[in-house]
Amino acid sequence: MTNASLRSSRVLLLPGWQDSGAAHWQSRWEALHGFTRVQQDDWHWPRRGDWMARLDDVVLADARPAVLVAHSLGCHLVAAWAAHSRHTERVMAAMLVAPPDTERADMPPQLFNWRPVVRRRLPFASVAVLSDDDAFCAVSQGRGMAADWGSECVDLGACGHINGDSGLGDWPEGLALLQSLVGRAKR
Repeated sequence: MTNASLRSSRVLLLPGWQDSGAAHWQSRWEALHGFTRVQQDDWHWPRRGDWMARLDDVVLADARPAVLVAHSLGCHLVAAWAAHSRHTERVMAAMLVAPPDTERADMPPQLFNWRPVVRRRLPFASVAVLSDDDAFCAVSQGRGMAADWGSECVDLGACGHINGDSGLGDWPEGLALLQSLVGRAKR
C-alpha cells in the first residue's frame, strides 16, 4: 500500500527505450498502485525533444505535484527535461533507476540523439538507484551522473539493469525508497 505522501501526489512512470514490459516493476506498480505511465509516441526510435515535450504536457495536465519514477533512458529524460522546462516547480521529487551510459561507443544508434548526457543539477529532490553489474552503465559512471544531478545514490548490488529480468517482482524495497524520498521532499 502506498503512503499518504504518494497518494496526495501524482506518480508518473517514465519507462526507458522500448517501454517496460509486463514483468517490469514499473508495469507492476502501475497495476498495483494506479501510478500513471507517460506514453511516448515512439518507444523504438526515441527523440529526446519529443519525449521532453510529452513530459511537459503531462506535468502541466494536472495541478497536483508530480513525482517522477524513471527507469533507464527515462532518467535521461528527467535530466534533459529539468534543464529546459519552465515547469520544474511542479515536480516534487524524482527516482532515477538504472541510468544508462548513452555516451558509450557500443550504444545502439537509436540512442545517439540522447548525447551528450545532460549533467545539470536537478531542481528537486532525487535519488539514483544503481546496480553493480548493469550491462548498460558502469557503476562508476552511474555514480558520476548521480553526483552531477545532485542525487542521493543507492547501490543495490548485483541487480542487472534493474528491470523485468532482474527478478524484483513488485519491488517493495524500491517502493520504500520512493516513499522515503517523497517524505523527505515534503519537509
